[in-house]
Amino acid sequence: MTTRYPPAHRLPLIETMHGVAVPDPYRWLEEDGSGDTRAWVEAQNALTRSVLDGPARDALVERLRTLYNYPRTLSLVGRGGRYFFTHNPGPLDQPILYVQDGMDGEAAVLLDPNALSTDGTTALTAYAVSPDGRRVAYALSEHGSDRQKIRVQGVQGVQGVQKVQKVQKVQGLHDVLDFVKFASIAWTRDSSGFYYLRFPAPGTVAPEDEQYFGRIYFHRLGDPQDADALVFAHPVREVVPLVHVSSSDRWVIITAQRGASDDSEVYVEACPPKREARRREVGGGRPGVGGGKTEAGKTIPIFTGFDAAYEFIEEAHGRLFFQTTKDAPMGRIISIDPERPEDGVREVVAEGADRLAFVVMTRDRLVAGYLHKASHQIRVFALDGSPQGEIPMPGIGSIVTLDAEPDQDEVRFVYTSFTQPPSAYTFRLKAETTGEVRQFRLPAETSHHYQTTQIWYPSKDGTQVSMFLVHRADTRPDGERPVLLSGYGGFNISRTPAYDPGNFPFLDAGGVFALANLRGGGEYGEAWHRAGMLGNKQNVFDDFIAAAEYVVAAGWTSPDRIAIEGGSNGGLLVGAVMLQRPDLFGAVVCRVPVADMLRYHLFTVGRFWIPEYGSADDPEQFGFLLKYSPYHNVHEGARYPATLVMTADTDDRVAPGMAKKFAARLQAEGTGGPFLIRIETKAGHGAGKPVAKVIEEDADILAFVMTAVNPPRAASPQR
Repeated sequence: MTTRYPPAHRLPLIETMHGVAVPDPYRWLEEDGSGDTRAWVEAQNALTRSVLDGPARDALVERLRTLYNYPRTLSLVGRGGRYFFTHNPGPLDQPILYVQDGMDGEAAVLLDPNALSTDGTTALTAYAVSPDGRRVAYALSEHGSDRQKIRVQGVQGVQGVQKVQKVQKVQGLHDVLDFVKFASIAWTRDSSGFYYLRFPAPGTVAPEDEQYFGRIYFHRLGDPQDADALVFAHPVREVVPLVHVSSSDRWVIITAQRGASDDSEVYVEACPPKREARRREVGGGRPGVGGGKTEAGKTIPIFTGFDAAYEFIEEAHGRLFFQTTKDAPMGRIISIDPERPEDGVREVVAEGADRLAFVVMTRDRLVAGYLHKASHQIRVFALDGSPQGEIPMPGIGSIVTLDAEPDQDEVRFVYTSFTQPPSAYTFRLKAETTGEVRQFRLPAETSHHYQTTQIWYPSKDGTQVSMFLVHRADTRPDGERPVLLSGYGGFNISRTPAYDPGNFPFLDAGGVFALANLRGGGEYGEAWHRAGMLGNKQNVFDDFIAAAEYVVAAGWTSPDRIAIEGGSNGGLLVGAVMLQRPDLFGAVVCRVPVADMLRYHLFTVGRFWIPEYGSADDPEQFGFLLKYSPYHNVHEGARYPATLVMTADTDDRVAPGMAKKFAARLQAEGTGGPFLIRIETKAGHGAGKPVAKVIEEDADILAFVMTAVNPPRAASPQR
């Protein structure tokens, strides 16, 4: 059956870039607000609904509503003798922020985002608790936008850190801070105010620069935002500064990240006795290690040159502790004296065989999360770096959040796996570094009817790549199993085990979920990341193609039974590989993709990604970008697998015009398919999406995939 696609006119637009003629016939779809684009979107959504809707999808929606009705705790923070945690008891669109006195106290609702909008699209995107546990600064986003507002909520009934009374009520304060993205918030020790990251107000810079030039300000509680002090401003517009305050309240530490990369510079400032509204200038300093005694009000460079990643841990015994990839691709822990940075760094914990993912500090301990074969382990060290044992994990899975305070012995973390929802735990460190892992919130009953295994397979160049396979325990390779293969492979982001209710209808139908840990990600250190960025991006595609070839060779499936999916950079991944190896896949789900590699940096925050991808403005980088750019590599008359492109008109991270152009070109020039596009409204790149919209989206994906790869008749669910 031939699909009749809505008409899309072709522009006779050909640009010459570095001597190469580059057609761009659907550039008009970049204009989201134009009448032609709106009409095209409406017609495309109508086509997609006509294909996906029906009894089978309706049944999936009902099944997913049941699957998403489970309790999950997504974060846990302890401050001032209290616990603060985000928790969804079941079917709510957004998790609620709770506060609780002690492990056995009664939880009280501090903030319920579900009450802030009628459609569930107002989301809590970040929160920071004051050291005394009496106030919370939190960020809200609407309709999935990266733009946020910071507000402050008071918690009543606290009489100091040592004497904590029962939570009686909550009180909203009048502080409202605008122009916020990528929220970074750091309270002063006296809880009188906080440092935060904000971006230029509209009209104060050129429109194309409103996404850039992030700066650190100080906000004193009760002051209007226009009275906030400008603390730090980096001259490079693509630098994003993140802020921390040491537990002694002596130092403000600013980690200035270069775009979306982890490469960073570090600056420190001695906290002034009174934080007044005055501009701080970025110091000079030589690349590597700064020099000079730090005085209050003067910002001094500690590490410059953007030659490695640095992340502040905490202060102890007059030294600042950092985790870094400097001279250590797998990561190590160092310390430095901020009064005498010219003396250099002291190595605390040397680089090991596993990737160092994150570190917190407790009383005289460093608690470090490591990625061992793409699964998290938590190891403990003394402040001199000597090993002190491990915190036992519930199984092979992932640490979602890790929290501690430098004057306490307790560690708090949230753990998840492919078959266990996110659940919160506490662990009390003792002198012998032994303790009991205590569950903070009971998870939903986990099923033992599913099995997770990890395998290794060779990529095109012989590199060994790991992959998780998840399926029902009674599922066996028979050459015809439907497989849903997922990947990402970029920005040093690690894809580790995570609970996804949307997978279970596929697993219950006898399918296999496969997650490949591709180069470009962070699972195996910085060298693994760099092997999949810039001119090495083809390695990522080769790794993913080899993953599909493995599940075929291992007897699980056949190419027409393989569906691939990925979002954002993962959308770029599946878009590229479906064009390079269309014979290898039966279905493609391409979510919010970076699909036009020659123009991506001209929209939203695209310039942040240049260190990862490169820029078409550079002649050499133009060559390898054009070679794999999905939009530019659709070949007329070529047969491609069934493809569902997904985007959102309010996505202000990855411009939706790229997905629209890619879909239009597939429909006009490709054969096979069908090629559908789903354009969401009131939802952005993905973060903060209400559960109701997630269920509808999952139902569309499953209806599309399960039709395209023709799975066997579903067995009775064993959940």
